Amino acid sequence: MKVALVQDWLTTMGGAEKVFKEIIKLYPNADVYTLVYNDDIIEKLGIKKEKVTASYIQKLPFARTKHRNYLPLFKKAIESFDLTEYDLIISSSYSVAKGVLSHGNQTHICYCHSPVRYAWDLYHQYMKISNLKRGPKTWMVKRELHKLRIWDVISANRVDYFISNSDFIKTRINKIYRREAETIYPPVDLDKFTLKTEKEDFYITCSRLVPYKKVDLIVKAFQNMPDKKLKVIGTGPELKRIKKMAGPNVEMMGFQSDEILRDEISKARGFIFAAKEDFGIVPVEAQACGTPVIAFAEGGSLETVINHKTGVYFYEQTASSIEKAIAEFEYIENEFNPLAIREHAEKFDTPTFHKNFKKFIDNHIDSGHPRCKSVNKTSTPLIFQSA
Repeated sequence: MKVALVQDWLTTMGGAEKVFKEIIKLYPNADVYTLVYNDDIIEKLGIKKEKVTASYIQKLPFARTKHRNYLPLFKKAIESFDLTEYDLIISSSYSVAKGVLSHGNQTHICYCHSPVRYAWDLYHQYMKISNLKRGPKTWMVKRELHKLRIWDVISANRVDYFISNSDFIKTRINKIYRREAETIYPPVDLDKFTLKTEKEDFYITCSRLVPYKKVDLIVKAFQNMPDKKLKVIGTGPELKRIKKMAGPNVEMMGFQSDEILRDEISKARGFIFAAKEDFGIVPVEAQACGTPVIAFAEGGSLETVINHKTGVYFYEQTASSIEKAIAEFEYIENEFNPLAIREHAEKFDTPTFHKNFKKFIDNHIDSGHPRCKSVNKTSTPLIFQSA
């Protein structure tokens, strides 16, 4: 069976890339197609460079660092790939990857991280933080995102079967595309996270410092709790603003290696997660260390954190709500069992993802198009990935 892996872009290592890496392990002989890539990310994913085909965006100025500037070209670029020789398409997408063109004898399965967030649920927030209120640029961006929404719905019809990365995204797929999906949670490499039962007296959060992650609210909450210590790991466009907010009880650690990140999370009293996230891998990684999570009670957190067993919920994205949740957490802190927290995290481990993903693919190859039915199920499928 002819197979290819196609990714929207491979320019940074994030949650979607971690999923993609595990899919590659399942289907190591697949070709890779992507809008644009960086050599170091290809290397980290273990992909041979000769297996990668990039779109024409790769050759445009600054594409490897500022590919989002070429948003108007994404739709045509993803449709430019000639995939007629492949038998099975699996798109892992939160942008345009699911929009690749296929023919009637191919089966297209999409692992959907989310419908395009900046065109749908984060549209107004995106316009606000980009300071797009009026003028020619604002008109052009609005027009382009309007066209993207139309294309996004149309291209959903090119997918035969959807996989959602959480039930939260399953609902969003149904709302926007009017399609059903089956949830397979992303893989978490629990072997890299060590259970630690003795905790130190500090809280921690780790995130890209962008507005929707709401790290500023966490720091603001600790302004009002000077007796409690917070460590913030991560960098991004919000770094300077959040640094100015941070008091002496908040340590801004910036970017840190995976080794330091794991060590700090394992020692922390609690991990704080304020984003409305599609799934959220880092809270699961924290629980793998036996560290309770204080989480905003929307999105994927409702599926990965169990209130009063593996963490505590707060119900508004405000500093005062975070403060109340920390007070509640400390009141019942002795009831948390690090061993039970780790056991819960094991439901999201990598072997479980491999088993469920492979089972889904094999089942739908059996029930799919004629060319796929006739192929040995252990062969390699075609995969599309969005970063």
